[in-house]
Amino acid sequence: MGMRQPIAIALAASLFAAPLPAQDMAPGDAPEETAPEEDGRSLMKRGADLFFRGLKDELDPALRELQDMAREIEPALRSFSEEMGPALRDLMDDVQDWSKYHPPEMLPNGDIILRRKDPLEEPLPGDEHMTDEGEGIDL
Repeated sequence: MGMRQPIAIALAASLFAAPLPAQDMAPGDAPEETAPEEDGRSLMKRGADLFFRGLKDELDPALRELQDMAREIEPALRSFSEEMGPALRDLMDDVQDWSKYHPPEMLPNGDIILRRKDPLEEPLPGDEHMTDEGEGIDL
């Protein structure tokens, strides 16, 4: 008999907790229904807003560090541009198409050279002493 009593109490409680009918609304009180496309757009907009807000929160520290680093190296970059600017401008005038050159190479003695990808068809002025094979003339 001890087992029947809790079951009877649970059954009686479930009968009293039966679902009730929904309350009727007045015609003016009905919520505005949105089209499924509008709900989708608003959800997409909210999702995009949350994504970009999270991205901004993640990138803020890195951007602050980048600003601090830029402030630190600004004087050195200014000095470099003042000293090397004219030489780089002359180099840009001499080299018309950078795609015709291999990347710069540093030689063991510290010189930096730019090699052409395709050799010139016509010799440069001052290279008359070179033979067709590109070797100098033995004297």
